[in-house]
Amino acid sequence: MLRTRIIPVLLLRNESLVKTLRFDRFTYVGDPCNTVRIFNELEVDELLFLDITATLERRTPNLRVLAEIANECFMPLGYGGGIASLADAKAVFDIGFEKIALNSYAMENPRFIGELAAQYGSQAVIASIDVKKDFWGSYRVMTRSGTKDARREPVEWAQELESLGAGEILLTSIDREGTWDGFDLELINSVTNAVSIPVIAHGGAGAVGHIADVVQRAGASAVALGSMVVFQKKGMGVLVNFPDDRELRETGLCR
Repeated sequence: MLRTRIIPVLLLRNESLVKTLRFDRFTYVGDPCNTVRIFNELEVDELLFLDITATLERRTPNLRVLAEIANECFMPLGYGGGIASLADAKAVFDIGFEKIALNSYAMENPRFIGELAAQYGSQAVIASIDVKKDFWGSYRVMTRSGTKDARREPVEWAQELESLGAGEILLTSIDREGTWDGFDLELINSVTNAVSIPVIAHGGAGAVGHIADVVQRAGASAVALGSMVVFQKKGMGVLVNFPDDRELRETGLCR
């Protein structure tokens, strides 16, 4: 069986790591570089850093902090937040990051996906889609850290992003993010059935069984974890960790 990618997603706010609940209330997690050192020891395959305030503050990536992270990290790195030009992307790639995640700017300027893919290859471009249910229970794509309704439907937008040249999709359920209640399998399944590129499921993981569910029942190609890898358990303190290999094998997931 192919190994399922399990990717810690770490949220940057200013120069610290935080963890949010439904994109709103946040908890301080710690120093980015110290956290990276722990994940080095845990031999994690890949890390993704998302700056959750860069776009809202209309600023470019904090290259100094990203350089410190890259200097400490032994595994492939991805980054998203505040990228709105090829120059922004080049600066992040030159530091040592292998992938760029685009969200709000991809909605504002969809052609940028193709420009980035043409310059660096589709494998370097992650299209990030944040989704929230509206009052009537319909899925809506949100941008600007979940504050703006893009008036797009996630399946349609995912298909367009694939056609533009994105290499994979990071699909986040805002309603489930930080809850530990499990992934939105209906949402994930609707997108995985509509595109041929890998879909990374994000938002809601609270147990290894949730990871198995979203891969085996909803067709996710990879899983992104937040709360599970920075807290001991739901409602408990910070503890940087990673799922145990034995548990992953028992649920049919290989690592």
